[in-house]
Amino acid sequence: MDDILLTIDNLALSFPIYHGEVHALNQVSLSVKRGEIVGVVGESGSGKSVTSMLVMRLLRPGSYNINSGSVTLLGQDMLNASERTLRQMRGTKVAMIFQEPMTALNPTRRVGDLMREVIQQHQPLNKRDAHAHARVLLSEMQISDAEQVMKRYPFELSGGMRQRVMIALAFSCDPELIIADEPTTALDVTVQRQVLRLLKQKAQERGTAVLFISHDMAVVSQLCDRLYVMYAGTVIESGSTQAVIQGPAHPYSQGLLRCAPDDAIPRAVLPAIPGTVPNLSQLPEGCAFRPRCTAATERCYQRPELHTLATSSQQVACWNPQREVENE
Repeated sequence: MDDILLTIDNLALSFPIYHGEVHALNQVSLSVKRGEIVGVVGESGSGKSVTSMLVMRLLRPGSYNINSGSVTLLGQDMLNASERTLRQMRGTKVAMIFQEPMTALNPTRRVGDLMREVIQQHQPLNKRDAHAHARVLLSEMQISDAEQVMKRYPFELSGGMRQRVMIALAFSCDPELIIADEPTTALDVTVQRQVLRLLKQKAQERGTAVLFISHDMAVVSQLCDRLYVMYAGTVIESGSTQAVIQGPAHPYSQGLLRCAPDDAIPRAVLPAIPGTVPNLSQLPEGCAFRPRCTAATERCYQRPELHTLATSSQQVACWNPQREVENE
């Protein structure tokens, strides 16, 4: 248990609305070990970003209800931590790389000033040393003209360059966990691969754990050691990335993999999962994926619990696992 850095246990979260509640998370459990890169994958509306933001308590206070469960980071109860404790942990113990750096970086501040401010807030360095540390961090992100980049404003940089600045900021105070919320979504494929390679290399060099949020199975397959698949606020499959990618047990995981274009026939129409993610204020009875699932049976009107498969170490919440695996 000493190797466990982050534990989310049986977490249920809802957002109150005028006519009831949006059940954003439903008994979510996951863990991240020290130095491990863990992926959380699913469509928009699956609860990935809400889970990641709750770890750092970035959701607006009073906008949500915790119905059950806990979030523990380095032994600290994050759901009941004081604002002072949260300020001490953010940056030094846990940092975040946001999806769109243009909105995460202050457009009125030069990159160097932004980085110095973050570094000096968490480390006892003077302005000169903080500046030197920022320059080294940018150089490690393979930015050859780091000094010139530090003189620029975020809007003067390309999307890939801004994301490298965000990664450098995340590593600036040597946190033990970095949460990356779809950090490569807005980048083209070539730049995306470069950024992912830098993130993985930097994390491995420093022994930093990463919780990587994505909707793209191809991306997490390149980066992550373990994988959690989420749907409608619930973890529906988990296991080693290799096991989930090579032999997905849940029909939803299989559908996500079939949507990936890597192995698609040129000019052929990509298969898509029929239907849409359900309204989280009116979840369907039983399995949330049942209305979209071609393998659904009468038993699927009862909610399945995560259980370990007899044939592998994967866990799956499905009454009919592996029914749709084509290479069985």
